[in-house]
Amino acid sequence: MNRRHALLLATAPLALAGCGFALRTAPSFGFHSIDLALPAGSGLGVELRRQLEGTGQIEVITDAARKSKADVVLESGGEQRERIVVSRTSAGLVTEYQLRMRFTFKVRTPAGRELLPSTEITRQIDQSYSETAALSKEQEALMLYQNMQSDIVQQVMRRLATVKL
Repeated sequence: MNRRHALLLATAPLALAGCGFALRTAPSFGFHSIDLALPAGSGLGVELRRQLEGTGQIEVITDAARKSKADVVLESGGEQRERIVVSRTSAGLVTEYQLRMRFTFKVRTPAGRELLPSTEITRQIDQSYSETAALSKEQEALMLYQNMQSDIVQQVMRRLATVKL
């Protein structure tokens, strides 16, 4: 019986490798420097800059005098957050919200050639709500927005990996 288990465990990695399974690795980019043209104070912009710098492959240009030397420019008006009432009780009290986050961006060269057309990434999640736990629900909403923001940043990183000069 132990031999069967050992044989099964030994063949599992081979089966996974044969089907094309691979762990997600850091993306490789077709450019070496980027200018993030985002509004000041954008939480998503700060996280995106950290992720790009963390790859060790990309230089994020923050100096205004060097912006024209960037290989690519990511332009955006910033993220938009929405909180929409989904359901109410018969007394009119809110029982559920839908939290949404939108991020629209495009990528171009400093000369103006469009490399990635205007793209919108939208994330949404439902949140139950209770008046008796209003403070904790506000904290929960902030955590949910943070999770959506991190997911959007990862999607932007994957899309930036497709950009070729």
